[in-house]
Amino acid sequence: MMEKVAVVTGGSAGIGRKTAKLLAQAGYRVYELSRSGSDFPGVTHLTADLCAEESIRSAFSELQRREGRLDLLVNNAGWGISGAAEFTELDRVRRLFDVNYFGMLACIQQAVPLMRANGGGRILNISSVAAVFSIPFQSFYSASKAAVNMLTLALRNELAPFGISVCALMPGDVHTSFTDAREKETAGAALYGDAITRAVAAMEKDERNGMPPEAIARKVCRIAQKRSVKPLYTAGAQYSLFVLLGKLLPARAANFLVGKLYS
Repeated sequence: MMEKVAVVTGGSAGIGRKTAKLLAQAGYRVYELSRSGSDFPGVTHLTADLCAEESIRSAFSELQRREGRLDLLVNNAGWGISGAAEFTELDRVRRLFDVNYFGMLACIQQAVPLMRANGGGRILNISSVAAVFSIPFQSFYSASKAAVNMLTLALRNELAPFGISVCALMPGDVHTSFTDAREKETAGAALYGDAITRAVAAMEKDERNGMPPEAIARKVCRIAQKRSVKPLYTAGAQYSLFVLLGKLLPARAANFLVGKLYS
């Protein structure tokens, strides 16, 4: 039986690296896409900048040359910014969406023809519970992940006739380098007082005490090998409860509780 081929974006560190390793151990031929990664046992690095469409096309062309097929795409790469929405420069917002949404979409557009030619495949997008609960002073990250969820749901119906299944995994707080990489916009502090720093500090405390990346990677690998998948998954029992509450509570009540958590 031919080995399955998997691509993991943002596979040089954190959740992506752990996922790539576990998929390799599960028998996949794994390629990780990132700007500055390198090969590691069982995983081949392909250079790709998710803010540059031509770079993504080049990486998938190389994948096609080497393998001629693709069975699994894990869209993991992501980045965050924080700050007051009214003071955040639009160029920074566009860059965030380039990484978290448009770069992901560009990878999907390259992956689908390879999967279709092979009779099917699976696309797993890493989203966030922030897609369900929009977090104050991290509004753009929340918006980008909500967009990931909506694209996931639409693609499930679009790609089902080709045997391509699509789902998203929404982790809660995870202890990775993502926290330190977050770009903080401090403009507006005079108007907002310490509301910005309090909200971001609360989030970062939760992240540093959050789940290990291995826990998310294990969940990804289990989902990757399922016969059929649900549209949306949540990682972590407490976060599954939060998402359920978000569905049951009136929007005003849910939004109020989020505000209290980060005030």
